Amino acid sequence: MNDAAIETASAQIRRVEEGQAPAPVICTFFDEATNTASHVVHCPVTRHAAIIDSVLDYEAAAGRTSFASAQAIVDYVVAEGLSVDWQLETHAHADHLSAAPWLQEKLGGKLAIGADIIRVQEVFGKIFNAGTRFARDGSQFDHLFHDDDKFSIGELPVTVLHVPGHTPADLAFVIGNAAFVGDTIFMPDFGTARADFPGGDARRLFKSIRRLLSLPPQTRLFLCHDYKAPGRDEYAWLTTVAAERALNIHVHDGVTEDDFVEMRTSRDSTLSMPRLILPSVQVNMRGGHMPEPEGDGVSYIKIPVNRL
Repeated sequence: MNDAAIETASAQIRRVEEGQAPAPVICTFFDEATNTASHVVHCPVTRHAAIIDSVLDYEAAAGRTSFASAQAIVDYVVAEGLSVDWQLETHAHADHLSAAPWLQEKLGGKLAIGADIIRVQEVFGKIFNAGTRFARDGSQFDHLFHDDDKFSIGELPVTVLHVPGHTPADLAFVIGNAAFVGDTIFMPDFGTARADFPGGDARRLFKSIRRLLSLPPQTRLFLCHDYKAPGRDEYAWLTTVAAERALNIHVHDGVTEDDFVEMRTSRDSTLSMPRLILPSVQVNMRGGHMPEPEGDGVSYIKIPVNRL
């Protein structure tokens, strides 16, 4: 991981705070069924936008998809007169199916994820016995990002940070003075993401989180999930670097790497697999597309028995 990326992101945040660059406009859509926060970010000057971590509704019992969650995003984008440049994924999600291809059809935008999706495809391609027809080169996406890549959304500067640990391919997008951190960290009262999926690593997750928490204290952190910690009645997905450093129950300042790894490893051993992990990963490793239809024209989700 490149410390220069943090320096670049920190400088970009300071420019926004000092009024030298526009601040992003952010609208969040929370899907209670999967506890997922999807974000639409746009430049107030040009009205160019990105959609981050969208959700495709999926009824597991019937194997049926629907689009109410994604349609709410379409309605907002159209009402606001936004032009979508990017469909961004922070990682290959294990808890919901991505709606990015459907949103591309409706709104446009390049579909992008971290370059290490190739590692995820390799691991899960074997787990799901996807065969040689499943490309493990990231070609299902329009663009693959690397650490310290830079681009813009209108006049909003964006810095890409590689933050592995939850999965090998996790990214955070620092957009203006806000960071979209995926599944690395949660609200201070809930803690951090698990690190026991194939390719996960608690030590790498700790390093990634501490990297994020080296951003300026006022940086707004937009999360991908919330589960309402005990004693809290409302869902929340916005915090700050300062709040996480002071209050996060797993990684507040003073927690050592060894302490975190011991806690995370012990905690992860008690957790069940996410309810939608089998359909989600099979779809999301394909860029949100269903597995290739079989001879009857129907796509099928595989269930690898006793594999996970």
